[in-house]
Amino acid sequence: MPFMDIETLNSELAEASPRKIIKTALEQFEHIAISFSGAEDVALIAMAHSLKKPFSVFTLDTGRLHPETYRFVDHVRQEYNLNLEFLFPDTQAVQDLVNRKGLFSFYQDGHEECCGIRKVEPLRRKLSGLDAWITGQRRDQSPDTRNDVPVVQQDATFEGRNGPLIKFNPLANWSSKDVWDYIRTMEVPYNELHDRGFVSIGCEPCTRPVLPGQHEREGRWWWEEATQKECGLHASNMITSSSAE
Repeated sequence: MPFMDIETLNSELAEASPRKIIKTALEQFEHIAISFSGAEDVALIAMAHSLKKPFSVFTLDTGRLHPETYRFVDHVRQEYNLNLEFLFPDTQAVQDLVNRKGLFSFYQDGHEECCGIRKVEPLRRKLSGLDAWITGQRRDQSPDTRNDVPVVQQDATFEGRNGPLIKFNPLANWSSKDVWDYIRTMEVPYNELHDRGFVSIGCEPCTRPVLPGQHEREGRWWWEEATQKECGLHASNMITSSSAE
């Protein structure tokens, strides 16, 4: 990993366009990948594709996604001719959880254990072979946990192949409207569930449409407190939020 002053780089890119941030990230790191799941991530993929540079993309398949999401992921793979890497949870760990607690234990004891097995550990394995990753986090996605997300940061949750892992958040300054303006203008593919009131889309049992006026994260883990609406992929947001209180 090249030597990098993260604070300086974050300052330099704080007001840069998402495309410029992605370009810088791809130029700075060889072992880097875009994390793909939702609308924001496809915008990142479209921008990276427009740069005409090689880039890597991975996606987490928890085994509990909507059928529409699987069709969407494959559509994106074909649209941008991606060598898309699918990450799967450990079979034995999933089997043990379901045998012990059933298929819907998260409704009783919280989503952390299930997300830890199905999402966090596969991601941890992937990131351990990278120096940096690119995410679709936006500050306005969750006032409770993402309000202070910087454009560039050292990941406080995961480690890379040589220790410190760098996280780029090119859309940190964008609003949901900015993302959707880009998607419609550039004719970027999106999950058909968005047309049915789903805004933030995760696993099928843990995602539902939101009502008019509700924040997008209200559709995720709706039975839990707003301050807990992270699955663990960006757990450092929870740490930052707690320390700021």
